[in-house]
Amino acid sequence: MSGPHQGQPVKSAGVPLDEARALVLLVHGRGATAESILALADELGVEDVAYLAPQAAGHTWYPLSFLAPIEQNQPGLSSGLAALATVLAEAERAGIPGRRQVLLGFSQGACLTSEFAARNPRRYGGIVAFTGGLVGPPGTERDYAGSLDGTPVFLGSSDPDPHVPWARVGETAGVFERMGASVTLRRYPGMGHTINFEEMEAARALIEAAVTSTDQARGEG
Repeated sequence: MSGPHQGQPVKSAGVPLDEARALVLLVHGRGATAESILALADELGVEDVAYLAPQAAGHTWYPLSFLAPIEQNQPGLSSGLAALATVLAEAERAGIPGRRQVLLGFSQGACLTSEFAARNPRRYGGIVAFTGGLVGPPGTERDYAGSLDGTPVFLGSSDPDPHVPWARVGETAGVFERMGASVTLRRYPGMGHTINFEEMEAARALIEAAVTSTDQARGEG
């Protein structure tokens, strides 16, 4: 598609795609940069992984709160979802199947990541949403078709959080469970809008499992 985020740079860290055993797609938050979330690659420290981080045009994936009516966040929302699909398709062409692809986002990036996974269900290596949830106002129908087929999911957030209501994080966990994911949900009272050590450890374990998975060989799927 043509949209504001198409043609934006994709930053990388770790090993090249054609040498990687797994991909971690890192999605930054509002007002941030691809470089800023790519710094998590060093903190995660998992070997044999390609880390790719697309940049949002204007440093934001969509203009309003993720709780706003979906049409009011267009075309940014659809363009952002397409940008994630482009990166994952590149990984597929490099021989990294879906079950070795981990989607990880923070804040607005976690919302975009969650919505992408729900709209494009399959067996992923994992989904990590640090302080985020599915997009749309309260009462949005969540009739996503398809299955996440046992994909491990980690959802963690402060309660309260200034941007993401805990109720939406819980709703997102329930939707993913109904779609067949294996969900870990963590609530951190008064943590603030950040990522803590326990969350990073959970993400690291999930990525390591994707790297060492022997369910399918590289290039299959």
